[in-house]
Amino acid sequence: MLRLDHLALSCERLADGVGALEMALGVPLAPGGVHPLMGTHNRLLSLGPDEYLELIAVDPSASPPPMPRWFDLDRFTGPVRLTHWICRTDDLAGSLACGPAGLGQATDLARGDFRWRFGIPPQGRLPFDDTHPALIEWQGDAHPCAFLPDQGCRLRALHVTHPDAVGLRLALGAQFSDDRVHFHTGPAKTLLAEIATPSGLKVI
Repeated sequence: MLRLDHLALSCERLADGVGALEMALGVPLAPGGVHPLMGTHNRLLSLGPDEYLELIAVDPSASPPPMPRWFDLDRFTGPVRLTHWICRTDDLAGSLACGPAGLGQATDLARGDFRWRFGIPPQGRLPFDDTHPALIEWQGDAHPCAFLPDQGCRLRALHVTHPDAVGLRLALGAQFSDDRVHFHTGPAKTLLAEIATPSGLKVI
């Protein structure tokens, strides 16, 4: 089974993205860290005991990775925005094998005390124009949610729009079920999240 793990918002420069996202949500982001293999760095926000939000960008101080960066960050431009959603699984190899072609190769990664395996697509983009969720399998007991301060934010809905939204939903099949995630047919990829915050409902 696949369960929603976190949302990824991309930005060109992490500092600029932090300012924009904190203004949009009205809460401070927690420290994150760096991903040496991918040449990226991030900041985080708790969305409850099992989910979180990740703001991610290319780390200008890191060496270029030997592969395209995850989340298609090599080609990202424009303002900070929600670009990906990530689902966790207890069997990454099995989930990759039964999913659509292009979900990527299981890759071991680490950040500080956190260890995980991640499906990294060879070209940096996931199926369905990068709209299919990325897949993660956490290793051990350490998960970011346990270390993030609770700012009172919770995901209320995730809207996934794509020209072949029906095909995307069929590709996920019985592996994924979450009443908060809604699939819409539209002219282009769009991800929108409704997040309850202490100052009201915000859409990002």
